[in-house]
Amino acid sequence: MDRLKGKVAIVTGSTSGIGVGISRLFASEGAKVVVCGRREAKGQAVVDSIAKEGGEAWYHFMDMTQIESIEALIRDTAEKFGKIDILVNNAANVGLKDGRVDELTLEMWDNIFQSDVRGTFYAIKCVLPYMEKNENGGSIINIGSMASCSGDLGSTAYACAKAGVDKLTQYTALQYGKKNIRCNCVRPGLIVTPENEANVPQALKDIFMSNIMVNRYGCPEDIGHMCVYLASDESAYVTGQIVNVDGGLNSHVSTVAQFKELNSRTW
Repeated sequence: MDRLKGKVAIVTGSTSGIGVGISRLFASEGAKVVVCGRREAKGQAVVDSIAKEGGEAWYHFMDMTQIESIEALIRDTAEKFGKIDILVNNAANVGLKDGRVDELTLEMWDNIFQSDVRGTFYAIKCVLPYMEKNENGGSIINIGSMASCSGDLGSTAYACAKAGVDKLTQYTALQYGKKNIRCNCVRPGLIVTPENEANVPQALKDIFMSNIMVNRYGCPEDIGHMCVYLASDESAYVTGQIVNVDGGLNSHVSTVAQFKELNSRTW
């Protein structure tokens, strides 16, 4: 349980959902975890739960849409712990349900891109000088989305923003790999969390389950386990990768679910 022992990790957007799962697993593997987001009470609850389990964590306010907030998070973390080894860019604007191209306003488009691409870019930009000082560099993990895998009926701005995160991952990996700074992206599938479970309609769950290749939906820990690997020295030769953690959802042709219902392999 010491795969991240001695490492300092920032997990943005870690007051709920996937971010909580990542933070708790990081702490269980020995990392000092900075839990951050806009909701202090929820963030402190995560910190307290980690401490109760014997881990070490610290809450810091962060708003991904405000550059001063990002700068303060990175600076204060380095001052408190003396270094930064891991940055997980998990914070994103997923509350705004954008639609088709003709339905989107520029304000909706800009709001999504400000948090999901601009904020991720700036957090990486701010952390790089600190990772460059480390003897062993650092690991940057961007949380993408299956929305960027292919076209869909809605969520146009969100999907395009997450596609930008995919490309930002590759460019960061290329430009800083020689400095021993790695950058990878994890794209979750349908992740059912304590916060969203009641709001996910059964019809939607059924659609996803018919296309998922394993026998369950995802949970925050599924993403957390992949992030532990990418943050640890075990993945020292892994960078520039975009990894789907989706139960096989995006690994097959689009007609598989329907043919399974027909108990047939072809027409």
